[in-house]
Amino acid sequence: MNIGPYSLRNNVFVAPMAGVTDRPFRQLCKQLGAGYAVSEMAASDPRLWATEKTSRRTNHDGEMEPKAVQIAGADPAMLADCAKFNVDRGAQIIDINMGCPVKKVCQSWCGSALLQNEKLVGQILDAVVGAVDVPVTLKFRTGWNRQNRNALNIARMAQASGIAMLTLHGRTRADGYGGSAEYETIAAVKAAVSIPVVANGDITTPEKAKFVLDATKADAVMIGRAAQGRPWICREIDHFLRTGECLPSPMVAEVRALMDEHLRAHYAFYGEFMGVRTARKHIGWYVRDLPGGEAFRQMMNRLESCEEQLVAVDTFFELQSAYGERLQYGLAEQPLAA
Repeated sequence: MNIGPYSLRNNVFVAPMAGVTDRPFRQLCKQLGAGYAVSEMAASDPRLWATEKTSRRTNHDGEMEPKAVQIAGADPAMLADCAKFNVDRGAQIIDINMGCPVKKVCQSWCGSALLQNEKLVGQILDAVVGAVDVPVTLKFRTGWNRQNRNALNIARMAQASGIAMLTLHGRTRADGYGGSAEYETIAAVKAAVSIPVVANGDITTPEKAKFVLDATKADAVMIGRAAQGRPWICREIDHFLRTGECLPSPMVAEVRALMDEHLRAHYAFYGEFMGVRTARKHIGWYVRDLPGGEAFRQMMNRLESCEEQLVAVDTFFELQSAYGERLQYGLAEQPLAA
């Protein structure tokens, strides 16, 4: 699997997710088997480039290559300038966001709202591809509603403009994240273009990843919400695709060490005040569906220091060993052993 000159180690990717795929999380996913991960979306408005939020989103210091930045906006010239700005800061791949369905984003005619204006889509693609000398990719949806699916048109325009890879979420903008992803359109797009196509949407298990690849003939799968709290899903999918065998749940001792590593990197990245608060959602995802996880999450959300969080998380995972040497999902209602 290649994106321009970059050869990827596998075809299991992590989706860009606002508030989730910061540098520490991307690095962890890559460490745990992801062949590729894209940053949270960075705003194209130059007035926001110097803000702390945008600076963090485009920070790739020490990250495993290739370093990919997703940009969002609706003005072709501003998006082109944003792409150049990020390449100058070390981005090796630029991804254009035309897939976000969030109301706040779409009200500004960004994200998947752009799919309603194919002329503007073409102008954006041409402007960004022409502005930089690195691969430019596109993440989009099947259309803006089920009566107006135009993914095939967008895909052909993208290929003609020089886009290096397409990632297609199998839902329309109106669907949001509801219902089930439809893979027929992804299959049709793959059949219509010669550039790599990545399938995204509802890929939650290794078996589902193989089903989607078989059904769509896509070149890769992109994992979104299923990676939250379970970044090792990347290696599980990669292993299953290569061998046809499922890996067992990870060892409690491994996850205990990974959590400590992730949290320390998270705190270093955000600082204590922001770090403690933004770590809560990650910790909540990690303990979801584990014995005693919900009670622990509620208790942990009241902690106010990095050290308190670290000690609490370490103790929680130490206690998980009472249920076995591997994580035991599906026992969420059982209390922790005394």
